[in-house]
Amino acid sequence: MIKKFIDKLLGKTGGARAGSRFGKREDVPASVHNINPKLVDQRALDVVHTLKQAGFEAYIVGGAVRDLLLGLRPKDFDVATSATPEQVKGLFRRAFIIGRRFRIVHVVYGRGREHEVIEVSTFRAYLDSADAEQVAGNERTSKGELSGMKHAVDASGRVLRDNVWGPIEQDAARRDFSVNAMYYDPETQTVVDFHHGIRDAQKKTLRMIGDAATRYREDPVRIIRAVRFAAKLSPLGFKLDPKTREPLIASKSLLQDIPQSRLFDEMLKLLQTGHSLASLQQLKALGLNSGIYPLLDVVVQRADDPFVQLALQDTDRRVGESKPVAPSFLLACVLWADVRRGWERRLESRPDRKPVPAFAALQDAIDEAFDSRIGDVSGRGKLGADMREIWLMQPRFDKRTGSGVFTLVEQPRFRAGFDFLRLRAQVGEVDEELAHWWETFSTASEDMRRDMVDAQRNAGKGAPKARRVKRGDADHPETGVAEDPRFRPMDEGDGGEEDEARDDAPAGAEPGDAPAKKRRRRRRKPAGAARGEGGDGGEGSPPASGGDGAV
Repeated sequence: MIKKFIDKLLGKTGGARAGSRFGKREDVPASVHNINPKLVDQRALDVVHTLKQAGFEAYIVGGAVRDLLLGLRPKDFDVATSATPEQVKGLFRRAFIIGRRFRIVHVVYGRGREHEVIEVSTFRAYLDSADAEQVAGNERTSKGELSGMKHAVDASGRVLRDNVWGPIEQDAARRDFSVNAMYYDPETQTVVDFHHGIRDAQKKTLRMIGDAATRYREDPVRIIRAVRFAAKLSPLGFKLDPKTREPLIASKSLLQDIPQSRLFDEMLKLLQTGHSLASLQQLKALGLNSGIYPLLDVVVQRADDPFVQLALQDTDRRVGESKPVAPSFLLACVLWADVRRGWERRLESRPDRKPVPAFAALQDAIDEAFDSRIGDVSGRGKLGADMREIWLMQPRFDKRTGSGVFTLVEQPRFRAGFDFLRLRAQVGEVDEELAHWWETFSTASEDMRRDMVDAQRNAGKGAPKARRVKRGDADHPETGVAEDPRFRPMDEGDGGEEDEARDDAPAGAEPGDAPAKKRRRRRRKPAGAARGEGGDGGEGSPPASGGDGAV
């Protein structure tokens, strides 16, 4: 005991423990790790080279090194350096310091959709939570107090600020999994390993550095990260180490203290890294299928729904093909059942209620879905606006005539709205012919589009209206049929009925019989004859005055 007391006075007590906590540095050469340097992104090489040229330590770090060891081409590259965020920012033309809890730098290359971000973090010191400044509240309630702190924790021990810089060995100790705590120098092709990361990668083991329960308490989001890495690496045979897996369920309640916005972001990472279906399976297998985040609970519950399952598969496929994915699309698919149910309920006819316009009913259903499922987290920003636009497009797809067809296809979110319609068609919610029509229309030329709209307009008219057939028309039913003389209308200017009956009576007709009506032939006036002069002055000649004949 005396020796321990003396060692404590001399500061030797934590020596051995500190050495084991920070691990033992191993510089592994290329002949051992066999990383293919051609798999390293040129922009990451440029960042490392620039930092080293300025006199700082710099390495590619994290999941990129793990993937390189496994022979995979990383999709993202992170760099760790001894330079402070301000020093990093000063070395690059397009660099931005972000974050408060962890201050990091985004070095941006390219523009638009082709841009690439290299995330650069400074080596952080490993500090005991007992030595950190403590605040009674959280990020929101203690924002002013936290602004001047570099290392702070809340009452539960959760780290709220961690911006104290330190050496590389301490930075490695504060990382979560051993396979994510390796550093690769692409110029010397050396891997620096402190916690047997290469060994765990070969054994396909996901192991938390240090005591897992303590690490989950420091940052409960590591629970979600454990699920995500297990899902991502499970196809390669990776499994969680038993000591890493056991505290997961007991630590789940710690997530209640995490800001909703951060949980929302972690949920999106879980669903949009190309392994959404595997992540949901891991949640169920680990007993974490509920209680992490309300909206994530809905996703897990509906994962077996054909429509949601198609959306998850489509998202995984696009990530695998290096195509962009939008969280608004996937969440719109997950919450469509709520929106559609609310929409149909509002459109139901009731004797005591006036009919509600379909578009207004849909808007009300969308508001209800947001209030009940998303709340204020990202639901009122751009993501929420995109989701609304996808939903509000759906009834517009039903109309394929008029000028609105041409404006709809030019909408910025048309492709997302159409993909949503396509999934609805695949599950039988709408006719597949409708989705096929819009797909053809979206890629057609302007002339072909007009022809398609004209064809829809003509098809919508149905059978042509019945035309009023007049006498003399070729398709009149009496054309070509002998005229019944009994119903001949009296010619204008003919003589009286007595004359007509007398002159038109056929030979041998009995008195009292109806006279057979016969059209009189008129004689033409001789050329040059005066108007009053006629032929025989018969009853068939019209009087000069144009009036009726004498009786």
